[in-house]
Amino acid sequence: MKTKIELKNLKIRVVKVPIIGTSPLLIHKFSAKATLEMEAKQQGKSKSSKHNIRVPKDEYQAAKHISSEGWEGFPSGGFKKCLIRGAKAVGLVMKDVQTSVFIEPDCIKTNLIRIYGESQLRTDMVRIGMGSADVRYRPEYLEWSAELTISFNEGVVSLDQIFQMIYAGGYGTGIGDWRPEKSGNFGRFTLADMPD
Repeated sequence: MKTKIELKNLKIRVVKVPIIGTSPLLIHKFSAKATLEMEAKQQGKSKSSKHNIRVPKDEYQAAKHISSEGWEGFPSGGFKKCLIRGAKAVGLVMKDVQTSVFIEPDCIKTNLIRIYGESQLRTDMVRIGMGSADVRYRPEYLEWSAELTISFNEGVVSLDQIFQMIYAGGYGTGIGDWRPEKSGNFGRFTLADMPD
């Protein structure tokens, strides 16, 4: 005997929301070289890096997120985490938002949102484990923008709440290195325009 199951239609809506950075964006993707070195160290196969010569421009390029089409971007998952934190700030249940709001990547293969703006090499001294220090060479976008393609279940979250999440998340959480959530002031953004 077959049982007929009737699925209720979800109220799915897709909206494009342009955002603009209100503070510089600092990005640090783990390079393939750094990943291999970390794996080798953990597997006891690492060789001393004492004589390795660092090339700032190469490290800067390796720290970028590059799409399969060649443009620079930022992981869509990072934007979603920011929105989820923004949801909490405006009184929404984070778990509800996590399962009913999705940010569609501009490049599916790399899962990236395109970042519009020119990056420059930034050099910083950073503290790492056990009080030691290191130098980091990272891309910094002084002026940047993006367009978020957001798919959401309108039966759970309204369009107005989407705007509120973006506004709150961009203001107090941010994306990238040294964002407000991590005691910094980088990677903040706001709504550039309200879609129809």
